[in-house]
Amino acid sequence: MIREIRLEEKDKYNQVVDHPLQTWEWGEFRHQTGLKVERVGFFSAGRLNKAIQVTFHPLPFINYTAGYFPKGYMPDEDQLAALKHLAEKNRALFIKLEPEVAKEVGHASAHRQLADFLVEHGAIPGRPLFSNYSFMIDLKKSETELFANLSSKTRYNVNLAARKGVAIIEDTSDQGLETYIKILEETTHRKGFYAHTPDYFRKMWLNLKDSGMMKIFTAVYEGQVLVSWIIFVLHNKLYYPYGASRSIHRDVMASNLMMWEMIRYGKQKKCTQFDLWGCLGPEPSPRDAWFGFHKFKQGYGGQHMEYLGSYDLVTNQPLYKVFRFAETWRWRWLRLKTQLSLS
Repeated sequence: MIREIRLEEKDKYNQVVDHPLQTWEWGEFRHQTGLKVERVGFFSAGRLNKAIQVTFHPLPFINYTAGYFPKGYMPDEDQLAALKHLAEKNRALFIKLEPEVAKEVGHASAHRQLADFLVEHGAIPGRPLFSNYSFMIDLKKSETELFANLSSKTRYNVNLAARKGVAIIEDTSDQGLETYIKILEETTHRKGFYAHTPDYFRKMWLNLKDSGMMKIFTAVYEGQVLVSWIIFVLHNKLYYPYGASRSIHRDVMASNLMMWEMIRYGKQKKCTQFDLWGCLGPEPSPRDAWFGFHKFKQGYGGQHMEYLGSYDLVTNQPLYKVFRFAETWRWRWLRLKTQLSLS
């Protein structure tokens, strides 16, 4: 049986989804940002086995929405049938799928059969919102093994930060969130990239803080917060979705110690895997704006993983082509706008 999830099934729903962006609390957060949220469950003998959560975003100038289904389980016939029903119900031009399906870099051929399956059911490759790559750290290894897996430069920086007296402190609180927002504003101004608004993070915190899933940590040096990170914990897996740092005292390598302490925190919480939430692909260009983030994460010795990628389940092909053309030009304008603001 396939049907909508009821409020009283919230706990059962959270038990069967496998990613923070599919949790009930995340859906409530996105609802507060003005989006329509749909949850569908797949039942067998009265028991909930799988579930999906899709958000619907109004498209400008046309009477359609775009659905977004991030980090869902392996696509199958039932899932795609439910998505097509939701697309019809919500007048969606397409639903973007970005499944939580990954293989180690170098084994991309393992995705081909699944990609063919999606195409056969009306999906086409789309513009990714999540990176197609990430580093995954195996937290089942001992702390000694994990530290040995760090690159020599990363180990040196971690030890340096510890010698300098950098302290990593959990501040999962209202004040901790405000500290993160303040440092993020400095980071985005310095780096010149887009970030979510303070209101976005405040609504996120309001909906996630009681779940125990969202944690906030700071790196403090000589009484000053240099780095602030938001971490997610779900079903024995740790995630690093958001980080921000100040420009002062960069020589004490606070971010390096932060990452290492998050690895240790994950082990303390009995997590088995640490998802570093996005990186570049194989042989990245040093000219890429994200190259520094990639090298930083690479230094912690995780497996380089490639996701299946982004696919759009399209309901109206002619109009979708017009949308993609307009979307391409919109992204070009945003990049140009950023460059002009920095010049």
